[in-house]
Amino acid sequence: GLLMEGSVNIKSAAEIAIMREAGRINAEALEAAKAAIAPGVTTAELNEVVEAVHRKYGVYSPFKNYPGPYPFPASICASVNEELVHGIPSQRKLKEGDIVSIDCGTVYQGFVGDSAFTAGVGEISPLAHRLIEVTKQALDAAIAQMVPGNRLGDIGAAVESLVLKHGFYVTHLYTGHGVGRELHESPLVPNYGQPGQGMLLREGMTLAIEPMVLVGTRYTRELKNQWTVISRDRSLTAHQEHTVAITAHGPEILTIL
Repeated sequence: GLLMEGSVNIKSAAEIAIMREAGRINAEALEAAKAAIAPGVTTAELNEVVEAVHRKYGVYSPFKNYPGPYPFPASICASVNEELVHGIPSQRKLKEGDIVSIDCGTVYQGFVGDSAFTAGVGEISPLAHRLIEVTKQALDAAIAQMVPGNRLGDIGAAVESLVLKHGFYVTHLYTGHGVGRELHESPLVPNYGQPGQGMLLREGMTLAIEPMVLVGTRYTRELKNQWTVISRDRSLTAHQEHTVAITAHGPEILTIL
């Protein structure tokens, strides 16, 4: 159910172990999608590749039928070029030079793993390559802040300062989030903030950290499908995400093979 405002689900070691397996399956599904990306492949085909991995394990995506303007119709979000997040898989064929962000979740034994990547289709421009690299670096910088005693603002500040230094922008409208039995739990995890401000980070928190980076502006708009978010100036965008546990020994990425 929905958490009360301000309360955060602290996970036990046993719960984190289940989330580690949810995350591993999610990583396998995303790796399969990444391997399938090529000119001429449709985003619907990438959705099918992910669903095939889910069927193998008898699990499912919490994205499918997620409540919104209408239930989300697929197991992944597939966002191309200026599409930042929540792209709906379709018969759209990827072309050489496109970049595509694939975001996917996996529910295993009642717990969620949530992660995303952006990858090029064939040969991509130097700008597109740099955007993807900076977005990965921003995720790494955020994860490095995820130690007990730091604060939520430290995570957001790490993302935005790195992104701005490279001349790109982060959205202030869409955020990372707590994750566990629900896809979206408290707290919200913005990609901007003030160091030393915000909620105290504690051992046992599990957060989905997701830098969403835009080339030309931090401003966005929603397409008529009421899900897909694009950059307002239609410049390129990228998205990287991991589910991460805060532990006594430092951050543990749960969404890896």
